[in-house]
Amino acid sequence: MERPVETFRLSKHFGPFKAVDDLTLSVEAGEVFGLLGSNGAGKSTAIRMLCGLLKPSGGSARVLGIDVAADPEGVKRCIGYMSQRFSLYDDLTVAQNLRFFGGVYSLRGEDLSTRAAQTLEMAGLLGLDHRLTATLSGGWKQRLALACALLHRPRVLFLDEPTGGADPISRRQFWEIIDRLSAEGVTILVSTHYLDEAEHCHRIALMHAGRLAALGSIPSLKQVFAGRAILEISCPRYLEALDALEGEPWVLEASAFGTRLHLVVGDAEKACLSARAILERQHNLPARVERIIPSLEDVFIHTIEAGPAAGGAP
Repeated sequence: MERPVETFRLSKHFGPFKAVDDLTLSVEAGEVFGLLGSNGAGKSTAIRMLCGLLKPSGGSARVLGIDVAADPEGVKRCIGYMSQRFSLYDDLTVAQNLRFFGGVYSLRGEDLSTRAAQTLEMAGLLGLDHRLTATLSGGWKQRLALACALLHRPRVLFLDEPTGGADPISRRQFWEIIDRLSAEGVTILVSTHYLDEAEHCHRIALMHAGRLAALGSIPSLKQVFAGRAILEISCPRYLEALDALEGEPWVLEASAFGTRLHLVVGDAEKACLSARAILERQHNLPARVERIIPSLEDVFIHTIEAGPAAGGAP
């Protein structure tokens, strides 16, 4: 059975710069699939190619069985797409924006009215039909943009950094909608650099410098730490603590996480004792040392520093 989204060695080059390089992945029906990476990792470029908005430089991609390079217009007709910069018209009302985008998808009359009402309810915007879009909060604009992308009931929805700049409450409400859509069978591919948002995804692809660094479910990706432990060290003089510890033979990896340190070690109990002895006795650096459960941020840092071979199972 053909998957809703498939790429094989998909690439996009701008002169000598490789924005996306040899990206191979597939997305299952009804799956929430996350493209995770820092700014400039290639997430948006990949999504724009999959939406038929950018012609690939190499490789191939199919969305709902349609070749994105051969028939980009066919792809656009059957997907939903929400960009980083919401494509809304501030001088139109909420209802007028919905009617405009419904017309783009050839919706008319009663069919358009019915779908507009349904998407308004889905997005939690009932009663705001006559509000001027310019007067909406960022969270409401975000949900209106999503409603516009869903008017034609697409089977595949692409979301490019959809919650950028949104407050925590708006982000949570937005993801509640995404979770409901997935439960209804919509296939969703979303790019984000918010690690907490990736927890909503069934699987994620970690991208770095245009390449796929790791691919899998979050539990499978965390298996890179199987047989190892993560120690978190809280120390006011954390940079001095990092200098004191990172050369120790029992420290497999050391990274700064804000004002905290994370150490990858083999034997957690022995490492805790050694870390305290080195910091407090040898360097007079009072610190709290404790073992923690690996986070997705730990996986991301480990994967980027270790290279593509560190990735989990698909």
